[in-house]
Amino acid sequence: MGSAFAPRRLATPLDRLTRRQAGRRSRTRTTQKRGRYVQARPTPGKAVDLAIDATLRAAAPFQVERHEEREKVAFAVHPSDFHRKIRVRRAANLILFVVDASWSMAVAERMSATKGAILSLLTDAYQRRDRVGLVVFQKDRAHLVLPPTHSTHLATRALADIPVGGKTPLSAGLALALKVFRQEKVVHPEVMPLMILLTDGAANVSLSTLPPVEEAHRFADKLREARIRSVVVNMEHAAFDQGLARALADHLEGPCYTLQELRAEALYETVRGELDQAA
Repeated sequence: MGSAFAPRRLATPLDRLTRRQAGRRSRTRTTQKRGRYVQARPTPGKAVDLAIDATLRAAAPFQVERHEEREKVAFAVHPSDFHRKIRVRRAANLILFVVDASWSMAVAERMSATKGAILSLLTDAYQRRDRVGLVVFQKDRAHLVLPPTHSTHLATRALADIPVGGKTPLSAGLALALKVFRQEKVVHPEVMPLMILLTDGAANVSLSTLPPVEEAHRFADKLREARIRSVVVNMEHAAFDQGLARALADHLEGPCYTLQELRAEALYETVRGELDQAA
């Protein structure tokens, strides 16, 4: 297995969804009365987690016309003036690694480097309370090698047993990833999903009669439409790169990095926001 390293920072803005499950990595809005107060929103008639400052500002222009009430109170506030606090807190991610283990990813040396990259990202994910899973695709199918878990021990064992060889059923890998995310959303609706796809993008096996690359792009479109945030790691050697991984990243609307770029910076941290799941 390749040596571990401190991976590159993968940054996105603030998530717009409201969530309750805490974590250490990503900022997200929360419906609980905990977290940092960042702004206020009108909530006429609902005195829930009131933003006193914003409520007073909303009531201020009406003090003259409320002079009769002010004979009894110094400052007249109506339910229509109410504003609630918008808070943010750290939330946990679900990081699903989807790994191309076909011969198209070249020789065992490339897979060794791939495993080193995954191990580094898994270790960081564990430290930040993220749940991680691993999907491997090769030959004519995809396998959920590691169901989402907090255990780096299980993840390391799963990595050690990844077989290498065969064709590239990229569509099968993406289809299984979509299935896993949908299942996890039912059980953990507030966890923020992230797919890290390690491949060269050279699909050559289809699940239907469509050409392999076209079919893979359609599954990538489905992941994007499901608001799954994705990062593609291009495992093709620079001398032979045909731009297939980049094209796949375009369909996912996510960034595309090379292994060398992931090694370039000191700390992998998904400081998120505006997750593709934003309503």
